[in-house]
Amino acid sequence: MNHAIPFDTLAFVKELEGAGVPPAQAEAQVKALSSVLQQVEESRLKELATKGDVEAAKAETIKWTAGMFAAQTALIIGAMFAVMKMNQPPAPVSHTPPTQEMRLPTPSLAPLVSPSPR
Repeated sequence: MNHAIPFDTLAFVKELEGAGVPPAQAEAQVKALSSVLQQVEESRLKELATKGDVEAAKAETIKWTAGMFAAQTALIIGAMFAVMKMNQPPAPVSHTPPTQEMRLPTPSLAPLVSPSPR
């Protein structure tokens, strides 16, 4: 959108000379007015560039803020899960005794035999 301000210097000089301004003075006025218009155009371009810089900085700030919000949210949720895991009651300890055989031992034959006399 860099539109220069249209300014026809020859037509302006002719207009001034037609109004009775001497040619040297008319040319001096055209040079002065051209210089002023050029400065105005440069100033306008700088202003547009500054606005672009501000918009770019604004977009970067929004991206950075959104990223930090997401990171902090993830950190908080992770911390909540860690605290919940630490505060769980301990798992019940169940002691199961080793299994025992339910059969009776084989009776010993020694008591049935009478002891030998000595």
